[in-house]
Amino acid sequence: MTDSNTSIKDTAIIIAVINKSGSEDHHKEYVDELIFLAQTLNIETKKTFTQKLENPDKRTFIGKGKLEDVKAYIEAEGIEIIIFDDDLSPSQLRNIGKELSVKIYDRSLLILDIFLKRAKTSQAKTQVELARFEYLMPRLTRMWTHLERQRGGTSTRGGAGEKEIETDRRMIRNQISVLKQKLEKIDKQGQTRRKSRANIVRVALVGYTNVGKSTIMNLLAKENIYAKDELFATVDSTVRKVVLNNIPFLLSDTVGFIRKLPHSLIESFKSTLDEVREADILLHVVDISHPSFEDHIEVVKNTLTEIGAIDKTIITVYNKIDRLSEERLIELFPEGLEVSNEKNGKGKIYISATKRENIEDFRKRIFESVQSFHMKIYPNYLAPEYY
Repeated sequence: MTDSNTSIKDTAIIIAVINKSGSEDHHKEYVDELIFLAQTLNIETKKTFTQKLENPDKRTFIGKGKLEDVKAYIEAEGIEIIIFDDDLSPSQLRNIGKELSVKIYDRSLLILDIFLKRAKTSQAKTQVELARFEYLMPRLTRMWTHLERQRGGTSTRGGAGEKEIETDRRMIRNQISVLKQKLEKIDKQGQTRRKSRANIVRVALVGYTNVGKSTIMNLLAKENIYAKDELFATVDSTVRKVVLNNIPFLLSDTVGFIRKLPHSLIESFKSTLDEVREADILLHVVDISHPSFEDHIEVVKNTLTEIGAIDKTIITVYNKIDRLSEERLIELFPEGLEVSNEKNGKGKIYISATKRENIEDFRKRIFESVQSFHMKIYPNYLAPEYY
């Protein structure tokens, strides 16, 4: 893969199947999100091929005629990569690989490679490598070249021979075993660290990717944590001590969620997501300026349910209100933001982290929630008024 700091980009096309009963708007959003994901790996999308089918073709994902169109375009334009908006089965991958001599990504592999690029800590790197190897294991026939960086070999467009694939399988099985042992050791260290925090309130930021969690983390913790308008800017779990009105608490920021997040990645990241599962309070950050913010809320709720954290005290933080037009603000909040921010607004708060709008209301809401948990730990504590 070309380094993202250079001006040279790999070129790709995207292939998507639209369910006949599906929404065109939703389809466009999925494809736009995939293009954004590709850009994160310095891949330039040249064209999108779509086909309306009730279900993807079991053999080649898209129909034979559409596959011929794709093949002709790839050959004419010198395209290097094709990206599928859904996951490919091993047989689909095998059949497509026989027809097209390019590097093949499906949505999960694209996300896994982004995570691998973003991971900085030993824990995150180990988790992503484990998820990636487990994902690649049954799909080696055409994805085996993704193992080059581990093996140090060179790519061949003709695909791997059977003996080489068997060698890769053995290598992957060994790597999976080693990584699981390493992760188990890291997890035990993490459990020890979390036990040492038993006497302090814990707050965790959660949300769809690219909603502004790291910006909010910087705002509350007064730190310079990496925050950028890109998908999965944060992969590693970050924990900082914050003090509001003389009450301390731990604030953690973890990986953002996304539609169709690879299950193997969720499994591997469960130890990192312990920061979410063991938190007392969750700040669910939502990009309210996004046209599909309600869908994003559902994705986060479903992921929280999957990891067993949906029953926590949750404060929904609607961020980026500065990006909304006055008409849209009135449409969403006919009674005004001040009323919406009242405590009886069922745990909701509306802010702009970058423009510092409603931040004092936000801090006060967090303080009130943290204080209630703090007094459970220290029942004789004399609670001050917020100032």
